[in-house]
Amino acid sequence: MSSFNEYHLNPEQFPFLKSFQASWQEIRDEFTGFMKQASDQELKITYDILGPKSKTIKTKGNSKYSAFGILFQGLFIEEYIQLHQIRYPDYDTDEASAKALALRQKYFPHLAKVIEQVNIDFEDLIRNVYFGTFHPGLDIKLHVNYNPHMNRGYLGLIVPEGDVAMKICHDKLYWQEGKFMVLDHSYPHCPHNYTNYDRTVLVIDFFKPDEPREQLRRFEQEQVRERMQDNPYSLGVFGKSDRALEEDFIKYGLAHQLEWDKALS
Repeated sequence: MSSFNEYHLNPEQFPFLKSFQASWQEIRDEFTGFMKQASDQELKITYDILGPKSKTIKTKGNSKYSAFGILFQGLFIEEYIQLHQIRYPDYDTDEASAKALALRQKYFPHLAKVIEQVNIDFEDLIRNVYFGTFHPGLDIKLHVNYNPHMNRGYLGLIVPEGDVAMKICHDKLYWQEGKFMVLDHSYPHCPHNYTNYDRTVLVIDFFKPDEPREQLRRFEQEQVRERMQDNPYSLGVFGKSDRALEEDFIKYGLAHQLEWDKALS
């Protein structure tokens, strides 16, 4: 196990994550209950509306990941859709918002309650909350998530044994069920799942607690505006700046990957 450093952070220094960790089994039960009980139509609506989608983060090969969530930029999904007046191919804004609210209330009441209480207690520190599933064979190309004012916590929910890991700078880190991995995603990283089973975590993006909140909100608003203009279905989570630069490969001793990644572009 790697020691903690500037990009692999000790979860104990973030007390607001403890409420999520204490409820990890209930959160996992809500996710697995949804996957078992949701109708085909509900699943379609979920991945159409609740899923942050990326046009910029690339995989090596055909295996993909899937994601859907209930909080984006500090707003529950139905509020976020209304604020940005997102229109979908199959739903107008009001219909999409109503369907998102119905799914959130039906399947994820406990998770929503935890989020709500933490953001009351810690002044809206939690920004994005979504489930992320790596399907077997997934290998994501080296990238960054450029927001120097944000950290990302992964709460392990379903983690198979074997080689499912996050490579970030010089470290290879492994998820564990019921525990957090916390990273500064402005450093280059590339996760993979070389097992035959799905891996699912709860992804929680949060402001760096010690930085001036107004500065953080200003940066977030500008970044989200740019990302939503380019891809409204990103829900402000992914964007064009989420690309590792050539100097990132070199700076972090990853130059051997550079030509390989260029060939896979």
